[in-house]
Amino acid sequence: MTPVTTEGERTRPKAATARRAVVGRLSWGLADQAASSMTNFAVGIYVARSLGLTAFGVFSLAWVTYGVVLSVSRGLATDPLVVRFSGVPGWSWRGAVARSSGTALGVGAVIGAACLVVGLGLGGSVGPAFACLGVMLPGLLLQDAWRYSFFAAGVGRKAFVNDLVWGVALVPAMVVAARVDSVAAFVLAWGGSAAVAAVYGCFQSGIRPRLTGVREWLREHRDLGTRYLVENTCLSGASQLRAYGLGVIAGVGAVGAVRGAELLQGPFLAVLMGLSLVTVAEAARVLRRAPHRLATFCLLLGGGQAAAALLWGAALLLMPDRLGEWVLGGVWHSASELIVPATLGVAGAGLGTGAAAGLRALGAARRSLRSQLFASACYVIGGLGGAAVAGTVGSAWGVAAATVSGSAVWWLQLRSALREHHQKTIREVRTS
Repeated sequence: MTPVTTEGERTRPKAATARRAVVGRLSWGLADQAASSMTNFAVGIYVARSLGLTAFGVFSLAWVTYGVVLSVSRGLATDPLVVRFSGVPGWSWRGAVARSSGTALGVGAVIGAACLVVGLGLGGSVGPAFACLGVMLPGLLLQDAWRYSFFAAGVGRKAFVNDLVWGVALVPAMVVAARVDSVAAFVLAWGGSAAVAAVYGCFQSGIRPRLTGVREWLREHRDLGTRYLVENTCLSGASQLRAYGLGVIAGVGAVGAVRGAELLQGPFLAVLMGLSLVTVAEAARVLRRAPHRLATFCLLLGGGQAAAALLWGAALLLMPDRLGEWVLGGVWHSASELIVPATLGVAGAGLGTGAAAGLRALGAARRSLRSQLFASACYVIGGLGGAAVAGTVGSAWGVAAATVSGSAVWWLQLRSALREHHQKTIREVRTS
């Protein structure tokens, strides 16, 4: 007698295979971000130990500015790519990546030229760093575009290899920068090694960025790109305003202390950012295959990251001063005073990323933008208000309170968006 296979028995192997695929993609995201973050962590530590608190503050201002430009590139180029071209046929992905990477390269060229002009005009200790950043921006943004492109295609191992290439190229570049012993040299070393990885990404993908496709890409994805541009730059722009304002209120050394505290969170932030590479794509897949599981997916994602951040912060509090001084040199004493508020801020951000992934997967760009505007406004007000009241420590606590408040708004907006999506699905079923 031939055994009868039930529908449930046929479904279970498929579900198990799907879960293994998700775990595999998340694992590559973590591995890739570990490689990327270790690169950034090594740069930050090396500069902090080599140049001291004030020069490290100058480097941090250039770093924060890069973060704003990176947000522009992601909003216009790679975020729409991940939302609309994750898991699509190869021919569709390739055409989209050519236009998307061309857009990232174009953003780097335009804003990089502006940074170069501003840097040459500023002079002093800050000007050369900004001028060098302007030269390096196209390579930095293109390298980031390849990472997101690979994750959209579900081949995170290629993004991991690309970041490894960046890390390997960084070693001799940093040795040369240390001999020059200036902030500008370190900026060139960091950006130049990223450019090597960006060129390698062209060979990995077999795709050349199409600058002629920039206008077409921006027009086709204007609905998402415009909102994501504003959303992304709100967050990074708020960080930039806080850094500049803190420098004015408490001095450039305060900016270095804040960046030092962020470096202490570096290994955990590697996890947070690594998951962010794949969470939107995975949330989009969950929405297509099992929309009723999206809320649970986002809750597990956000709650897990918040809990991990608190555990990492507890470990940092137990770090001996001797070890901290070995890691950060003269920056350690100022940075160690910010561990508690910095940890709470990262935990709040981790909790909010779960809701943010859900909103982006739903294509609820308006609600996502609304949440980001509120969170960014709180960030600037908390960071600068706290600095005015209690200096660097006050700024850190203000940011922690702002981040937790912003996370609550993200989740409220996700709940509303899920309700709207459910009602829309019911109406479509009734009319079909």
